[in-house]
Amino acid sequence: MKYFFLLAAALPLVSLCACKKNAISSVEREDLFSLDAGPMEDQIALYLLEGDSGVRRTSFTMRDGLFYITDGNSAKIVRYNSYGDLLFMIYNEEANPAPISLKINIAPEEQATRWAFSHPLREPGWITVDSRKHIFVEDRLPPPYRLDPESDAQLDGIILHFDQNGRFIDYLGREGIGGSPFPRIVGLCSSTGDELAVICRIPGGWNVYWYNASGVLLYLVKISSGTIPAMPDMASAFSSVDRITAAPDSRKIFLKADYYRDTFDQSTKIRTGSEPAGSVIWTLDIETGIYDGSAEIPPYEVFENGRQSKISMLYSMLGMMRGGKALFYSPVDTGYSILFLDIITREQRRGYVNFSGDEIRFSDFYLSPEGILSAMLVDNFKINMVWWRTDRFIGEAP
Repeated sequence: MKYFFLLAAALPLVSLCACKKNAISSVEREDLFSLDAGPMEDQIALYLLEGDSGVRRTSFTMRDGLFYITDGNSAKIVRYNSYGDLLFMIYNEEANPAPISLKINIAPEEQATRWAFSHPLREPGWITVDSRKHIFVEDRLPPPYRLDPESDAQLDGIILHFDQNGRFIDYLGREGIGGSPFPRIVGLCSSTGDELAVICRIPGGWNVYWYNASGVLLYLVKISSGTIPAMPDMASAFSSVDRITAAPDSRKIFLKADYYRDTFDQSTKIRTGSEPAGSVIWTLDIETGIYDGSAEIPPYEVFENGRQSKISMLYSMLGMMRGGKALFYSPVDTGYSILFLDIITREQRRGYVNFSGDEIRFSDFYLSPEGILSAMLVDNFKINMVWWRTDRFIGEAP
């Protein structure tokens, strides 16, 4: 296993400017199915919408047209097809009523079309599914928690591994199968060869744990907050990491950083605040521990209240696709302005995805390796599963 401690690096950037020929177009939305809010097997328990104190994560991923949803408030994992048919469920018996329409704990030789397995889930959160349709999901251990003496991070996370039918296989800790707990998990990604990346936040930065398909730890990359590469030609700008994610098709990490510069009163020279300076996506090769590529992300420019002056807003990152392609977003009145960027060829394209004002009460997005943008949107206590064929928009659809 290799360990890397990343030092600051300054690589040449290829700047990307907005071109007039890149006309903004709307990406067609397809509403797939809706679920009710609640505790039953075919519902999602978004209790926080009713004013309760539940803050456990609800998340999802999509693989080959199948939707896998983690319901932290009900301590369960469900799989649906794109028509809204519940296919199977993994659930905590103490937190859920017994399934009515699903056959429970079937034997390997039994035949069933819809089934459920019980497992003592506590707070399922981040989830990813590999090409085998094996499920990896974050869960938390019960207190008391312990602190990592090296990083001073609270250690309470594990990764549960289920097979394609929802049967439990084993769990992963930092050292691999059966290892010690993780610090706070902020990302979970399936990568090349069904390898798994677990991205953790610690007080001084981030740790990225990289495992092979058998659960063996291959790499540990430690990224310090103080060693994020500087923005070229603006060394005084300070950085803020927007997102760290893994490539779906290579042993690379993509780090998207936003940069800000101080502003000063022209007469007194007193610092008055800060303003955006730009954004960069950095490519990190985990086999060498070296940043080996970067690209500047053009800002989203809008006019302020009909004025002639423009306001530059930084895009946030939605995710990565195969081949070094990225998708970014910036909120607008009734949806998101999106930016597609190929960090290898430097091709870019701008577009727009829409959703209603009520649907922003809760939202979660997932970008598939093929480039399909899916979302879980909540409108009047209905959980709407939708997608936009952004793969067609960027010319990646078969």
